[in-house]
Amino acid sequence: MNSAVPTRSSGTLPPPLPELIGQGAAMQEVYGFTNKVARTNTSVLLLGETGTGKELIARAIHRLSLRRNGPFVRVNCGALSENLLESELFGHVRGAFTGAVGNRAGRFEAAHSGSIFLDEINSTTPKLQVKLLRVLQEREFERVGDTETIRVDTRVIAASNRDLLGEIEAERFREDLYYRLNVVPIYIPSLRQRREDIPELVGHFLNYYNDLNDRFVVHIHTDAMQALQDYDWPGNVRELQNYIERAVVLADGDELTPELLPPELFGSERPVRRGRRVDLETLTQEVVQEGLATAGADDDNLHARIVRRIERELIAQVMAHCDNVQIKAANRLGINRNTLHKKLKEYSLEK
Repeated sequence: MNSAVPTRSSGTLPPPLPELIGQGAAMQEVYGFTNKVARTNTSVLLLGETGTGKELIARAIHRLSLRRNGPFVRVNCGALSENLLESELFGHVRGAFTGAVGNRAGRFEAAHSGSIFLDEINSTTPKLQVKLLRVLQEREFERVGDTETIRVDTRVIAASNRDLLGEIEAERFREDLYYRLNVVPIYIPSLRQRREDIPELVGHFLNYYNDLNDRFVVHIHTDAMQALQDYDWPGNVRELQNYIERAVVLADGDELTPELLPPELFGSERPVRRGRRVDLETLTQEVVQEGLATAGADDDNLHARIVRRIERELIAQVMAHCDNVQIKAANRLGINRNTLHKKLKEYSLEK
């Protein structure tokens, strides 16, 4: 059995960029925040796993803004060492370091009147975080090796694939910089949190790679689509895109069949799922029965032991559902973040 390539369904909010695919509830929330924040000059912090499309959202914010005619400059902060990243961001003057044979403008200058997208900002060092904080607050900096102050009018859009509050607690990220960046946070859902969008994404990538490779894969076998929707996608949309490209290149006919997909999608080599899924009602019954069976006549801690077991499992599941973002998990649990952090430490769930 097979089905035709899925097409985009109608939704309440259109994607702010044609490249953004998905009309499910999770992406509708992202589109709403993107549209609201784009026309302001405020800093934006994009949070989500690698491969979820944070750069696409950053580009959408820029294109919908009043700065759309200015430059959009992207910097991957995790790809360069501290010294190279400092020079890349702020520029340098001749003789500032070995190899600096001339003056060079940095990315902040290049993004003047436009937007700069700082990807993986969680990987920056404390020294650079101080300079970034100054740019956000004062809109000024000096090139490496220079004393002349340069002023810029640049909107900062930052992204992190780590929980920055956890990085603050680990003393790897400045709290004042976090609050400067976190004026409007936008959480980009993982693909396993938006499974309803997978058929549309598959159709989009099939069309793209058909055109690119002069192929005509226009049908999808039912078992193949089921496998795509059941998989947990640790690499998110980027991983799905790669698998569809592979299938189009390897296909002999017009159908995407199960054998064109990697075996891990069918369970034989599936990566470990993030977070256990345990039925809490069943667990409660089992723990209660076990506790009653093992409790002594003078056991005054039975209630506490049962509550701890169930609370630990609940926190583990909510953390997994929230992609280990503590502030989201705390909101879902109805407790403050400090309480959640203590519970994670108490139950050895910090990792």
